[in-house]
Amino acid sequence: MTRDDLQRCHTRALAAAGRLRLPLRSKVWRGQAGDFNGSGTGSSLDFQDHRSYVPGDDPRHLNWQAYARTGHYTMKLFREEVRPVVDLVFDASESMFFDPAKAARSAELFYFIIESVRGSGASVSVHVVRGDASLRIDPDTLQGHRWLETARSLPTTDVAAAPDLSRIQLRANAVRVLVSDLLFPGDPEPILRHLGQRHGSILIFSPFLESEARPAWTGNYEFVDAERQSRHQHRIEPNVLERYLTAYARHFTLWKQSAQRHQAAFARIPAEADLANALFNGAVTAGALEPSH
Repeated sequence: MTRDDLQRCHTRALAAAGRLRLPLRSKVWRGQAGDFNGSGTGSSLDFQDHRSYVPGDDPRHLNWQAYARTGHYTMKLFREEVRPVVDLVFDASESMFFDPAKAARSAELFYFIIESVRGSGASVSVHVVRGDASLRIDPDTLQGHRWLETARSLPTTDVAAAPDLSRIQLRANAVRVLVSDLLFPGDPEPILRHLGQRHGSILIFSPFLESEARPAWTGNYEFVDAERQSRHQHRIEPNVLERYLTAYARHFTLWKQSAQRHQAAFARIPAEADLANALFNGAVTAGALEPSH
């Protein structure tokens, strides 16, 4: 993808972020001062409760009206306001970019998550991963649209391997957003356990092509291994296609079941539809997004 392509993806993502947002306001937060309800008490204008005064309390929060009635000092408690944190983990494997429509949808999801976080006033940390290689990207440098070149040039010992998240430093109590087509072998459990560590909440956005999910293959084909860029000749008979469809469905059923066990919102996003419509139909219903208004 060229930088102009990425700029267009960014524009579409900004438009979608004006209609939909990450469900950050439905979570109770701990962290830096900000605009979201926390799990403690603080100095916002959102009254929460009363309690008895103890030495060392801030006298500005004394309830003088209650003192006038009862002669006892009580404190007004207000809901703590904190700033949520979001860790974005983006899978930059070749299968995400071998098809132009899927490449565009993958990039749109990358930009959408970042712009949604920024629009909410939350803090975002951006990580790209390719096999066993990973890199943290400063979100303030994304305007030049050079991030994808850097991500796809990350050296890895096995481009077809599942992404290795072990070197990524995830922040405590963060929402962890994984953007990946999940087209790699292996058990989802290690990845989901890592994303859920230190009280993390998990959202998964998985772009896909209809031609991947429901291909209409018949006869002779030359297949390309997107990760290794190798070519293979195959003749597709009905029984071969049926085995593929069964394996594909089993793979994503496993991911869906694992996501449910980890209380992760799991959204598959088609590449062919308009971005906002695809997100609404695929992610809002899954609990991974909510309407902005």
